[in-house]
Amino acid sequence: MKNKSFLIRRFYSFINTGIILLCLLGSWFHSNGQDLEPRAYLRVPVNVNVILPGFNYSQGKVLTDPSIPLKDFKANVEMVSLAYARTFSLFGLTAQAFVAQPFCFAHASALVNSQFTSVDRTGLADTRARLSVLLLGGKALKMPEFVKNKQRRTILGTSLTMQIPTGQYFSDKLVNLGTGRWAFKPEIALSQPLGNRWLLDVYTSVWFFTNNDAYFPGTALRTQDPIGAIQSHISYNIGAFAWAAFNATYYVGGNSTVNKQPNDDQVSNVRLGATLVIPTSKRSGLKFAFSDGAVVTRGQNFATASVGWSYTWFGKK
Repeated sequence: MKNKSFLIRRFYSFINTGIILLCLLGSWFHSNGQDLEPRAYLRVPVNVNVILPGFNYSQGKVLTDPSIPLKDFKANVEMVSLAYARTFSLFGLTAQAFVAQPFCFAHASALVNSQFTSVDRTGLADTRARLSVLLLGGKALKMPEFVKNKQRRTILGTSLTMQIPTGQYFSDKLVNLGTGRWAFKPEIALSQPLGNRWLLDVYTSVWFFTNNDAYFPGTALRTQDPIGAIQSHISYNIGAFAWAAFNATYYVGGNSTVNKQPNDDQVSNVRLGATLVIPTSKRSGLKFAFSDGAVVTRGQNFATASVGWSYTWFGKK
């Protein structure tokens, strides 16, 4: 019994730097290609549960297709979200299931046919769900085994993210909280320790989109090409339970058509950000993040700040 208690104490102190990292609170408001998620692929024990409430504020503009009568489009978006994550064994490998539901308060304004107009939207945004698996360096371990085998190692992981069209969507409106379609993102990730304190993450992914057959003004068919993205993160362990990261992503693609008529709306943008995680207890922590568009040629040019809190508990098995 004494030995078991010792293992549990060691586990709490070690895993605190890992479980907090599951707090993946980015910009959920139509953010395909813009995700910045440092330390998203970590070696953690199975049967771990995390709940993740958070708040996100985004402000900026959307650079639109010059051919449409919507100019100088700006938006302020406040979002609260609730997410849940659980780790488990999948064919002997560490896997994680993650789901998040955002609720948005948005104010948007634009010039439509040279006339100023504004609109407010309040409601659900699209649900996100993700399944990730550590293919290399991520053997599924229960808590006692994990504590005894805590050396840092190279990790190769993969995931599939789904954006589910549960968000508020009005087919006769141009500005919506939901997208009115499904989206899927397969991803491959490499996580490489650099000494005792540094960690390098590199992810590459592609977003694929289904068609929206109820696009504005309600009867149009909108299609969109895939968007490819690459993320890179360099993070530093400040102390036993705290870390900071510098984040960057580049995404390109996404040409769309409406009723088979092509739009001039391909994106080719760079986004930069920073993340700070600090513990609040052995089972909880706070995550602060900020990101902004560094080079934006088309699409969203938002500055986003977010704060999230995570609480961890462990399954009985």
